[in-house]
Amino acid sequence: MMRNMVTSLFEHDRIETTWTKAKELKPVAEKMITLAKRGDLHARRQAESFIRSHKVCGKLFTDAKERYQDRTSGHVRVVPTRIRRGDAAPMALVELIPPPAEASK
Repeated sequence: MMRNMVTSLFEHDRIETTWTKAKELKPVAEKMITLAKRGDLHARRQAESFIRSHKVCGKLFTDAKERYQDRTSGHVRVVPTRIRRGDAAPMALVELIPPPAEASK
């Protein structure tokens, strides 16, 4: 389940999930971004073994190096959003932090 969520996060740049799953997803996504920033072959193979889509992994490795080059951590944001109606589960929005140039627009 975590592999699918990480793949969806990097494909769509934001996903909505329960608060508990979001808290578990954040360190895994941070690790994948750190691997992408490293950019060597071993890091790419480690990320490919976890991320389910080769296209998404390629997108991560091409974008993350330039997108998060100046940041050392804090690439993923978890924001509580609402209470789900069916089972009253707290929901959260997990999104990738935009680079500084996009944030100021």
